Amino acid sequence: NENKQAILEIVRVLHPSKIADLIELLRGSMRTRLVELLRSEFDPTVLTELNENIRDEVAEQLGTKSIAKAIAALDSDDALNLISTLEEKKQRAILREISIALRSILEEGLTFPEDSAGRLMQREFVAVPTFWTVGEVIDFLRESSGLPDDFYDIFVVDPRHRLIGYISLSRILRTKRPIPVQEIMIDEFVSVPLKLDQEEVAYIFAQQDLVSAPVVDEANRLIGVITIDDIVDVIHEEAEEDIMRLGGVTEDDLYAAVLDTGRSRFTWLFVNLLTAIVASLVIGIFK
Repeated sequence: NENKQAILEIVRVLHPSKIADLIELLRGSMRTRLVELLRSEFDPTVLTELNENIRDEVAEQLGTKSIAKAIAALDSDDALNLISTLEEKKQRAILREISIALRSILEEGLTFPEDSAGRLMQREFVAVPTFWTVGEVIDFLRESSGLPDDFYDIFVVDPRHRLIGYISLSRILRTKRPIPVQEIMIDEFVSVPLKLDQEEVAYIFAQQDLVSAPVVDEANRLIGVITIDDIVDVIHEEAEEDIMRLGGVTEDDLYAAVLDTGRSRFTWLFVNLLTAIVASLVIGIFK
């Protein structure tokens, strides 16, 4: 009914994933109009929840400056995931609009192999030296402004930034301030190599019941962390790929036109038709 205020009141209370679902469900001009209506208060997290094909369409509508602003508001892993799905020309335009620090992180992330731990990891994490006490760690957590919004473990590193242990956040809170972190850290841990395939990373999380895992480079230096929310997405993606492969379909677009979808599946459907004819002929012999 063109009641824009009513639409905003409905959408404002929705979780970003629900807004993404809504945008995907709408077609043509209705989708365009909704995105335009939300432009001034568009939650950047919505972009990370969208199907890649719809994301390209929405990104094109929002424009380079709006996407750059959205990327700057996201965690580094979500920002990298978002920009990596865009066309190379669009990537270059967006990178020119963001800060040098974030640009260097994203440019480095884009050099990592696709579907690797390097593409999944978040560059914001908490690392402390061995000689700190619990009290110093707590003070650092309270006073520092550059910490991630959510984190589960605090990593202990040596002067070369090599990982030597970790402490869960809950253990830090339950330990008295004067205790050195070296006394309470866990030095038996699972670290993830930078170039490890994301499916193997998901397997490690499942086997070890991990909530987060540090990512290290070839020199065993701590460079990032992977959290369980990213692994849930990986498990979903891999399961979807396996199901599509069973159906003889790869990289299917649920939002493509019927003719395009039919054309992409034609070869497999034709083979199925031939084998069905052969089977019926064999069965006919025994009637």
